[in-house]
Amino acid sequence: MAEREWFEKDYYKVLGVAANATDKEITRAYRKLAKQLHPDTNPGSEEKFKDVSVAYDVLGDAEKRKEYDEVRRLGPAAAGFGSPAGAGGVRFTNADFGDLGDLFSGLFGARRPRAQRGADLETALHLSFSDAVHGVTTTVSLPSNEACHTCGGRGAAPGSGFVTCETCGGRGVLNDDQGPFAMSSVCPTCQGRGGRIVTPCPTCQGTGREPSSRRVNVRVPAGVVDGQRIRLKGKGSPGVQGGPPGDLFVDVHVAGDPRFAQRGRHLTTSVSIPVTAAMLGTTVEVATLDGPVTLKIPAGTQGGTTMRVRGRGVPAAGKHAAGDLLVTVEVAVPKKLTKEQRTLTERLAHALGEDAS
Repeated sequence: MAEREWFEKDYYKVLGVAANATDKEITRAYRKLAKQLHPDTNPGSEEKFKDVSVAYDVLGDAEKRKEYDEVRRLGPAAAGFGSPAGAGGVRFTNADFGDLGDLFSGLFGARRPRAQRGADLETALHLSFSDAVHGVTTTVSLPSNEACHTCGGRGAAPGSGFVTCETCGGRGVLNDDQGPFAMSSVCPTCQGRGGRIVTPCPTCQGTGREPSSRRVNVRVPAGVVDGQRIRLKGKGSPGVQGGPPGDLFVDVHVAGDPRFAQRGRHLTTSVSIPVTAAMLGTTVEVATLDGPVTLKIPAGTQGGTTMRVRGRGVPAAGKHAAGDLLVTVEVAVPKKLTKEQRTLTERLAHALGEDAS
């Protein structure tokens, strides 16, 4: 989640807990809301359910919660952090503000690089209606960086090397004696590396890395709905200085199907029959995701009646039972009648004791 959204959204309020709530209180609140708002039992609550899930993704992770609290504490200025969208619709969405002790470490010595958690990534996944209903395992492609093939990650051109920084003498820091305190700052010439490349690699411009791509497997559960977000822990950007990798968030986009709509774990469709078939009863062929089935419509069925075909909705997954196909019967009434048809209809109305005038 981007830091700007972290600042604008109060996840504690979304979960209904205090800012000093314990981990157990946050988990308890999330489970209660998730049960109340789950689309399977509360159709139309997909957006609220997604907001609650995103809030728990942040507050339920100790490290992310710490970063979120820091962004909220720093105010709007912190909302500018985070990288812009990258190629392929992937965005870097994690920022690391560090420990407050790091702000003062320069007073007593050089600041040492510390382990940092990798950035979170976001990407979009487009699915057909059938794949979303049945569930599918697929892959997404993400931009990445790997060691430069020309210099092997050294950053120096082949045949070239490194020299000790003339400014700091290879220490990477500069000391400034301020009386009782020894102030240290990162060397501006070598940026703390202690040396510099004589001739930068022409391929990577001295960075030692070059763009590449990697593929990540994504298991999409059956019944995923449009706009739902899947979190893949540890599949984001690699950490820095031995830090843990970030997470990958996959935003699912589901294509529509002209035959069906989804209501929780149920699918809905409609079938049209003539008025005489509604009066006398009939059988019709109804499309399902797995092929047509025959549906018996009893005599006297009224327009708008919904009939259930069990087990033909979203397939079973985990503790959920398979959903059903809900078929709404529409009765087609002729717009125009011939003279003979009108005469017969009037006779029928008379026989039924109805006023056909």
